[in-house]
Amino acid sequence: MSTIAAYYNNKSILITGATGFLGKVLMEKLFRSSPDLKVIYILVRPKSGQTLQQRVFHILNCELFKEVREICPNVQEKIRAIYADLSQDDFAISKEDMEELLSCTNIIFHCAATVRFDEPLRSAVQLNVVATQKLLLMAGQMPKLEAFIHLSTAFSNCYRKHIDEVIYPCPVEPKKIIHSMEWLDDAIIDEITPKLIGDRPNTYTYSKALGEMVVQQEGEKLNIAIVRPSIVGPTWQEPFPGWIDTMNGISKIIIATGKGLLQLQAVEPTNVVDLIPADTVINLTLAVGWYTAVHRPKTMLIYHSTSGHINPFYCKEMGLQLTATLEKIPLEKPFRRPYTIYTTSTISKQYWNTVSHHAYAIIYDFYLILTGRKPRMTKLLNRILKTISKLEYFSSQSWEWTTYNTEMLMSQLSPEDQRVFNFDVRHLNWSQYMENYVLGIKKYLLKEDMAGIPEVKQHLRRLRNIYYFFNTTLFLIACRLLIARSQMARNVWFFIVSFCYKFLSYFRASRMLKA
Repeated sequence: MSTIAAYYNNKSILITGATGFLGKVLMEKLFRSSPDLKVIYILVRPKSGQTLQQRVFHILNCELFKEVREICPNVQEKIRAIYADLSQDDFAISKEDMEELLSCTNIIFHCAATVRFDEPLRSAVQLNVVATQKLLLMAGQMPKLEAFIHLSTAFSNCYRKHIDEVIYPCPVEPKKIIHSMEWLDDAIIDEITPKLIGDRPNTYTYSKALGEMVVQQEGEKLNIAIVRPSIVGPTWQEPFPGWIDTMNGISKIIIATGKGLLQLQAVEPTNVVDLIPADTVINLTLAVGWYTAVHRPKTMLIYHSTSGHINPFYCKEMGLQLTATLEKIPLEKPFRRPYTIYTTSTISKQYWNTVSHHAYAIIYDFYLILTGRKPRMTKLLNRILKTISKLEYFSSQSWEWTTYNTEMLMSQLSPEDQRVFNFDVRHLNWSQYMENYVLGIKKYLLKEDMAGIPEVKQHLRRLRNIYYFFNTTLFLIACRLLIARSQMARNVWFFIVSFCYKFLSYFRASRMLKA
């Protein structure tokens, strides 16, 4: 049996962010690999009129947990949902629940975070820094705690091109930032935000860097480690390929491309898209939890979960594979035939965004108005372009992350552990992964029927024919106008026609002689 899987049996585990994408994958893997674990505590807020138990039922009832429901029929009994609000003092946890958490918890996986790039700094600090600080304070009061694993991001120090497995200090201490958020009004915070985040592109990366500093400073007496994943994508292998339930930046771009709304990306084709599958991140996280608890390193270790250094996936390659995949597995109701062009030209980008996309959106909205429907294309396009603008910083450059600690951990695992908790992406086939990515988006995000693919392909063929006819018509009209206004254009046109006629006559004569 796997040593790591055996370690988590009979353990009481606290997971924050359990209702999020990575949190669900983490829970699923724990139940599937260690069905004899004692209990998983999850901090949850009631949502949309649902009770805590209804939210747990909704999580366990999704496709991700299908195998778990067979392996562990009593899985719902092993999840202890606790009401909590990470923005409140003591997380608003009741006295009885707090006592249980403090006395029983063996391992903490801190996955909760706001991942919005445009989150106001006050909210980002509250959720990514203050909540981490409070959780560390709780952890310090847990006599049975064996390990505290903090999930950060590989982009927390994205202002650096080469990133080591170390904490890079921010110019202003986290405690000062936290204190200032308590008394400054929103207008002043918004005004000073650009100065505070400095060379970082947004409040998300800045607040995650502050959170890492808090972990380092206030977790000195704890057995602690940090995992930094890059861009998290759908599952690669476990429990099945392609599962995804979150609409992140890349997923939005794939959907926009598949619907024909986006056809040009202003990026460097040789840049690396550092995509990492969710199950790979979780396998590494669980291996880190085991190693931290059992081997108790003398210093806090940081582990990078990235792919670009050992199995790079280039922007141009992604564009070609995405186009081919969307032809094979099209999304429903496309407005245009999906294809992706990559360019480094700022002029091309500005032209495409301001003229081509908006012109098409205006024409389509006008068509909707004429047919008595509500125009929506311009609004939808603006949302897509806003998403692209947020991602531009990350799509226009590449980074290098060292992975010495990750490689060291892999060498410490037995062959069985390496198999069961695989986080080696050297054998990841990007073409197959992108196909599963699109399938996952179609099936789990958009809830589209796979049986409708032939009909969508037929619709795409019609769109292609309309596209060719429209372009040919425009070309002929332009030629006719040019010929009517220019003697030189007429001479060139007659020369081309004469040449084609002579070539065809020669070709027919040759065929007749051979016959």
